[in-house]
Amino acid sequence: MNEKTEREENKLGILPVEQLIRQFAVPSIIAMLVSALYNIVDQFFIGRSIGELGNAATNVAFPLTTSCVAIALLFGIGGASSFNLAMGRKQKEQAVYYMGNAAVLLFLMGSVLCILTQIFLVPMLRFFGSPDSVLGYAVTYTRITSIGFPFLIYSNGGAHLVRADGTPKYSMLCNLTGALINTVLDPLFIFGFGMGMAGAALATIIGQIVAAGMIFCYMLRCRTVTLERRNLMIRPEYAVHIMSLGLASFFNQIAMMIVQIVLNNSLTYYGARSVYGESIPLACAGIISKVAMLYFSVVIGLAQGLQPIAGYNYGAKNYDRVKQVYFQTVRYALSISVAAFLLFQLAPQQIISVFGDGSEEYFLFAARYFRIYLFATFLNGIQPVTSTFFTAIGKPVKGIFLSLTRQILFLLPLIIIFPLFLGIDGIMYAGPIADLTAGAAAIGMILYEMRQITGMQKAEAV
Repeated sequence: MNEKTEREENKLGILPVEQLIRQFAVPSIIAMLVSALYNIVDQFFIGRSIGELGNAATNVAFPLTTSCVAIALLFGIGGASSFNLAMGRKQKEQAVYYMGNAAVLLFLMGSVLCILTQIFLVPMLRFFGSPDSVLGYAVTYTRITSIGFPFLIYSNGGAHLVRADGTPKYSMLCNLTGALINTVLDPLFIFGFGMGMAGAALATIIGQIVAAGMIFCYMLRCRTVTLERRNLMIRPEYAVHIMSLGLASFFNQIAMMIVQIVLNNSLTYYGARSVYGESIPLACAGIISKVAMLYFSVVIGLAQGLQPIAGYNYGAKNYDRVKQVYFQTVRYALSISVAAFLLFQLAPQQIISVFGDGSEEYFLFAARYFRIYLFATFLNGIQPVTSTFFTAIGKPVKGIFLSLTRQILFLLPLIIIFPLFLGIDGIMYAGPIADLTAGAAAIGMILYEMRQITGMQKAEAV
């Protein structure tokens, strides 16, 4: 191992923890925000040009975007965690295979999802909760954006591999470049060329293709390892290990997708039986979920910044640094969570008005949904950080369980049961109850894990 490579590898075990968190988390946060902005920018311009039905259409299509993120995290986080753990254990030959196999699987699975979407698009969108009034807009938008799925998944997942290789700023730059292209082209295509939904979709995939190209160029000349053709041949033992460490993040996104589908159908069904009608709840919830995604992007970015630091030091048995990085990351996440809680409670109508005009009932529903559904936001920073931490230290089962608590174990049943008694209001009240119970589960699991790590630390000292 040459001196430069050893220095880059060992900084994770030497530099101050707070400095490392800033170094790795800030680019990751920006990358996550940029990824969220792909949807926010489309929502903004579609809302301004097409209105309520256009906003509802992007919400109907959103489960497919969540699927892309899930696949990107499965192989991106899984590959990055495997890479860092192997490097921490001085197993560089294995680390290179994890990097190469993850990169190939990202693009391959994105291509599979693209083909399936093109074949089954209309049944998918109806299953996702699209009413007839929204279906045409949703088909136009998704038919084009699905072409970009391989590039979206490769760029998002590849950014984790680039960051794990010790170049977090470049991973941020890749996503930032794609988002800026999308932001510039959106108004040009939508308003300048009069392309409407198709213009928004086309602007999105052009940005994704450019970002993917930048990731590909980096993979040709990685910082701490050299990828060879043999490392790109998929080997089952490496693929399985990658997926085992990425499953927690994957299941978290799949759980979000399942909840989104049930939520869309519930909003349409109970909305039609309320004063709001079927399209207002669907449109408002879509905007609010994307605004909330900006907050979650910050928290998840913090968690992803933790991943290479905790993974390397756990592999190197530097247990004191492992604990430091977790608790410092949680403190940052809780601070962001409290700030988001105050914003959502104090300015919901101002936020929703950014995405276009609407009726009095439209703004009334949006304000109530913001305040009730996102009431427990102040606690939401703990669960994602803790789930990612378990994955980073090579304990995917705990990470998977924790990733499923809020969405599948708590939120999904409540979304189904509460509206039976409370109507559409039951959907709103399901959110904070699920958040509080998931936060409590995360706290209990991490306290137990920290006692285990302290025990290993004492055993090493003997």
